[in-house]
Amino acid sequence: MPPRAVMFMVLRCSEDFCRHELGGKRYISRNVFCLLYFQRLTFAIVYKERKMADFNKILTPGNYEDGEINVVIEIPTGSNHKIEWDRKNACFMLDRVEPIAFAKPCNYGFIPQTLDEDGDELDVLMITDQPLTTGIYTKARVLGVMKFVDSDEVDDKIICVPADDRNNGDKYQTLEDLPKQLIKQIEFHFNHYKDLKKSGTTTVKAFEGLESAKEVIKDAIKRWNDAK
Repeated sequence: MPPRAVMFMVLRCSEDFCRHELGGKRYISRNVFCLLYFQRLTFAIVYKERKMADFNKILTPGNYEDGEINVVIEIPTGSNHKIEWDRKNACFMLDRVEPIAFAKPCNYGFIPQTLDEDGDELDVLMITDQPLTTGIYTKARVLGVMKFVDSDEVDDKIICVPADDRNNGDKYQTLEDLPKQLIKQIEFHFNHYKDLKKSGTTTVKAFEGLESAKEVIKDAIKRWNDAK
């Protein structure tokens, strides 16, 4: 039911309506009437005000110095939908549909309350056995960083895994623990995913470890704080 309709229903609340709620009793006290009215009004207000959380307001970047961050997921593994967080409107948007050949090789998201040099939140490549859902957030263990340039702008990607992965026993502790074939797939994807439109505009520069990733995160948090 649309919010206006709910509010209209509340404003038309009457003793007859309250009597119905009490099982058809003919007489009800003013206190009972007010209680039932208040319950309906509360429901309507909650319904009207419900909206998506602004992740940059309710989440911090996490304890990156200890190698743990908060990550919001935008794109699941295997999706060719370029879903992005719209910071201005505090919601997700479909920016474009990529060629299916360039579906993401891993989950893609961002660290809240950060800004990379391209003006967006610092990107994250989240490695999991199965795709994660757009709009969830999770605590993640930082493994390293993919140094990346897109159209001459620095657009680094933090590489991480879930902080608590009981399926594989938390076996990924460093970048070197990841399958080499997966690293090759990630590198190939980001070197070529814009080839059909803007060939040669993206370059993977290097894969670096935890300490380098911490410095990238630290700088991104500073940019966010400086931009307030």
